[in-house]
Amino acid sequence: MEEKGAQLDIGKLSCSICFDLLNDPVTIPCGHTYCLNCIKDHWDKEDQRSISSCPQCRKEFRPRPVLEKSIILTELVKDLKKTGIQTAPADHCYAGPEDVACDVCTGRKMKAVKSCLSCPASYCEDHLQPHYDAPPLKKHKLVNPFKKLQENICSRHDEIMKIFCRTDQQCICYLCTMDEHKGHETVPAAAERTEKQKELQERRQQIQQRIQDQEKDVKLLQREVEAINGSADKTLKDSEKIFTDLIRLIQKTNSDVKQQIRFQQETEVSRVKELQKKLEQEITELKRKEAELEKLSITEDHTQFLQNYPSLSALSESTHSSSINIRPLRYFEDVTAAVSELREKLQDILRDTWTNILLTVTEVDVLQSEPEPNTKDGFLKYSQDIILDLNTAHRNLVLSEGNRKVLATKQQQSYPYHPERFTVYNQVLSRESLTGRCYWEVEWKEGGVYVAVSYKNIRRAGRSDDCLFGFNDKSWSLYCDTNSYIFYHNNNHTPVSGPVSSRIGVYLDHRAGILSFYSVSETMTLLHRVQTKFTKPLYAGVRPFFYGSSAEFVKMK
Repeated sequence: MEEKGAQLDIGKLSCSICFDLLNDPVTIPCGHTYCLNCIKDHWDKEDQRSISSCPQCRKEFRPRPVLEKSIILTELVKDLKKTGIQTAPADHCYAGPEDVACDVCTGRKMKAVKSCLSCPASYCEDHLQPHYDAPPLKKHKLVNPFKKLQENICSRHDEIMKIFCRTDQQCICYLCTMDEHKGHETVPAAAERTEKQKELQERRQQIQQRIQDQEKDVKLLQREVEAINGSADKTLKDSEKIFTDLIRLIQKTNSDVKQQIRFQQETEVSRVKELQKKLEQEITELKRKEAELEKLSITEDHTQFLQNYPSLSALSESTHSSSINIRPLRYFEDVTAAVSELREKLQDILRDTWTNILLTVTEVDVLQSEPEPNTKDGFLKYSQDIILDLNTAHRNLVLSEGNRKVLATKQQQSYPYHPERFTVYNQVLSRESLTGRCYWEVEWKEGGVYVAVSYKNIRRAGRSDDCLFGFNDKSWSLYCDTNSYIFYHNNNHTPVSGPVSSRIGVYLDHRAGILSFYSVSETMTLLHRVQTKFTKPLYAGVRPFFYGSSAEFVKMK
């Protein structure tokens, strides 16, 4: 019996509902066999529609058939269980969390292999078989299984939606055309699909073309990356060589200065020592003569004294000056002062050159600059925190609020001398330089104020126009008062129209050479735009025009 059982196809003794070995097998009138409980549960669910049908061939029975156990199959299954074969066939595939489950299976559901748009339901391989065998089911539309099958059913009429309403642009069932969609332009869903399929193909072609174009752009950008990297690497190598040569030149100059100092040191020491030697020889000779004179002075013989005195009293003239002029603590100190002066000059040159180098580097722009923002949020992306430099502030200006606010006052402040301080005009500049894209706002009160940007090398001392914001080629300024605006640059003025506001927004795109002034309230209104080429980093500046006028750089949120 075990040998025969091993030759049986276990699948033929399995319930097509639960896929386990038949338990209390019953055969229904169409000839298919199921577990007693499985077919009863299946029919109990169908009772809601007063239908009893075969899960496999879909044959319907009225009334519900009386179920009786199949004695032969029951015994056969018992014998198979004794052999230890109790599990479902190995080729059964159960549905996982991400799979579409068979709608017919009870208990542990099998994975669906197809979904039927006509039923609508999803079926595993066994439960799908009637769609291939039964002629009425062969006409059904089978598709790859998908979970959202119920979305094809009209929620209002519980009918399959096979019609598309062009008026409302939605799928509907045939009953919908008789009520809420009555009189609308409707077509079969298949016809609408054909039209949309054409649009889809056109859209795909557009997307494919864009993909091709952007792939070309990607390759172009890749070549730009390689060119940028190559240029940067070469420039770094060339710059390294130039700086190395410069360092060598400084080292050589240092070596030459050392050598010259040592040479001069040896020359002067040798001259001094030679003079010192002569002086020591003279001292020895003088000591000898002084001893002879002392000896002569104690001679008692007058004749001997008088005869020897002339030769001993004569003194030879000294070989050196009677006084040696020595500069106290001033030997090579002048050289130190000269080298210090050279260092300061080099520092100034390097500082100015570094500014130009930095500006040149930041002007390297492969891609076009982004357009100027047109919304407040767009400007805020480039918001710049402006802090004023106290060392530039005129003495009639009082800084507060963390050096963001400036007030013009008649009382002079006790600011120390600084070469960068404005001496005549009530002006002040920001502490940090501005390059790239920047945006800031100035809130002003009382009278009027000049809102400006300037190069650092604007003149600070004196009453000339070279010191005044907007009256030279080193600065740009917008004058604001309660009635009007005037733009100044290089001693030219331009009246500006626009809504008067106590808050002015300034947008700078240094690389693109754009400087824009905005009236800021609930909206932003462009007052004036400058298009030029900035050659150095800029600094934000303000000039309160009247005593009591104030301006504050707003801390952007």
